[in-house]
Amino acid sequence: MKPVLYHCADARSFRVLWMLEELELDYELKLLAFPPRLLEPGFLEINPLGTIPFYQEGAVRMTESPAIVQYLAARHGGGRLEIGRDEPGFGDYLNALSYGEATLTFPQTLVLRYSRLEPAERRVPQVAEDYARWYRARLRGLAALLEQRDYVAGGRFTAADISVGYALLLARTLRLDRDYPPQIAAYWERLEQRDGYRRARAAQGTDGDFAA
Repeated sequence: MKPVLYHCADARSFRVLWMLEELELDYELKLLAFPPRLLEPGFLEINPLGTIPFYQEGAVRMTESPAIVQYLAARHGGGRLEIGRDEPGFGDYLNALSYGEATLTFPQTLVLRYSRLEPAERRVPQVAEDYARWYRARLRGLAALLEQRDYVAGGRFTAADISVGYALLLARTLRLDRDYPPQIAAYWERLEQRDGYRRARAAQGTDGDFAA
């Protein structure tokens, strides 16, 4: 049976879609309206959290995008898109998997919520501005990593770059990608040129519902 990915265009689940395309796996994509917990009847019966991504592979059920890309690398990558525990860069690899979500994506979700997703009367521009500054400040870690390397770990493209790369994609949607240091701008350009990234963009067929 094919793996199944429940996905909203340009949501965190894009990490998983990108990873599936990098690995050239045969999968089933279920493209949902955002937010699915409100707009997709029956989704809560599939995923009680109501969140995206939701990934099924046999008896495996997963909801956390960095964990899913790590799982896919370990189970299906044959060493191509992960750094092994005995390789140089293993610590950097694990750290970057979490850094892409916990440090870079988290503040952007608050920008998204309080500048776009909430009804007009509930939007809080000051919160959005504060967390936009937080995101930009947290890019210092990425800039430092990329001063001496092309990718975040092990000298090659891995699942950790997908975790971090999604945060840069979301930043573009939210117009937080201005005035990047040159090493981050060049890094993002390398990621965008990847065939796996381009196939993932084509597979979802559209930009996210919150991109306007």
